[in-house]
Amino acid sequence: MPHVWLTTTDRASLLAPAPAAVAPATSADATLPRVIVSPGTVYQTMEGFGFALTGGSAQLLMQMHAAERGKLLQELFARSNGAIGVSQLRISIGSSDMNDHAYSLDDMPAGETDPALAHFSLAEDEKAVIPVLQQVLRIQPHLHILASPWSAPAWMKTNGDLKGGALQPRYYAAYAQYLVRFLQAMRRQGIAIDTLTVQNEPLNDKNTPSMVMQPEEQAVFIRDHLGPALQRAHLPTRIVLYDHNCDRPDYPITVLQDARARQYIAGSGFHLYGGTIDAMSQVHDAFPQKDLFFTEQMVVDTHDNGELRVANPLSHVVLGAVRNWSRNVLLWNLAADPAFGPHTGNGGCPVCEGAITLDGDTVTRNVGYYTIAQIAAFVPPDSVRIGSTTLEDVATAAFRTPAGHTVLVTANHGRAAQRFVIADGAQRWTTSVPAGGAATFVW
Repeated sequence: MPHVWLTTTDRASLLAPAPAAVAPATSADATLPRVIVSPGTVYQTMEGFGFALTGGSAQLLMQMHAAERGKLLQELFARSNGAIGVSQLRISIGSSDMNDHAYSLDDMPAGETDPALAHFSLAEDEKAVIPVLQQVLRIQPHLHILASPWSAPAWMKTNGDLKGGALQPRYYAAYAQYLVRFLQAMRRQGIAIDTLTVQNEPLNDKNTPSMVMQPEEQAVFIRDHLGPALQRAHLPTRIVLYDHNCDRPDYPITVLQDARARQYIAGSGFHLYGGTIDAMSQVHDAFPQKDLFFTEQMVVDTHDNGELRVANPLSHVVLGAVRNWSRNVLLWNLAADPAFGPHTGNGGCPVCEGAITLDGDTVTRNVGYYTIAQIAAFVPPDSVRIGSTTLEDVATAAFRTPAGHTVLVTANHGRAAQRFVIADGAQRWTTSVPAGGAATFVW
């Protein structure tokens, strides 16, 4: 009999065991719809589920008392009972728009440049991001870390500003070395970055920081500068291109069509603020040998009658990405304060709710927390996605874990409770998932 963990909209069950939610199927259940699990149908190997550890998130964590921060990080990153097993984090290279101020790792006075990177420094990150990561790695030493730049240093850009503009071609080599320097400096801090996206949202010039990079420019930068620079430095960090919305699958396809650039690229990253999630499968079909990654999406509480509507983001974002070949899912962002800060001015995000809200030592767990917890707690890295059918109002994804368990994650995004049969070979069980709720089955 599967073990079941249930999350309901009324918060009466929050990722709580629900043994009564499943029973052996009987002949009377023959007319119920079926979710068929197919262990012999194998898809991608999973890498991790988690959040963006923005500079603002790290700052709020460091403002907690040490004991309370330790308890919270154990809850987030451990794989023991009661923890949710976050296995991947995204960090920014320099600041993101969810920092209390904008900076790069080599800022210079207006009119001055530093192509030799003599002023390169991790000093800003040493205040919060690095200490938090080091503490997390003591809890979860196999954590996957993905890093993304929001902007090159302003002196490298066409507009001389951290907001907007583009990277000047004459600084392509210096910028590649800047990214190499970051990876090397983090390794010296005991932090290995296994994945690097080339540019966060390369078609967005509205955030502070931000930088535009067209697909042809990204291909040249990877082909002639970043890829060779990582090779020369003997760094194993993977390159992921694009890192933007599902409305432009032509962007990664264009870059991947450059064979010389393609040799350095591990895969493509996507967000879902535009387009539809099946764009990921379009890129997979065009280049099936390259991986897909889901690198960002903000999900927020709707506050409808105080309900926790976890089924919508779980089905449309998490399970949608997984069913379209993504090896991971990262939500934006880990933590914010009650006013949705800190964030930069003139282009920071004033509405970005964290997966948790931190008000000193007070922790509020929001919809993003439960969206990731419903899968991360049960599907560790190196699990393999296997076949599972879906119903009209019930999204699913199934996995085989390294320990040999089968995990079925379900989300009922409909308006009524859904009763159905789970079928795995000769095994049959009947269950019911309430409207707006999510249930994870393990057997």
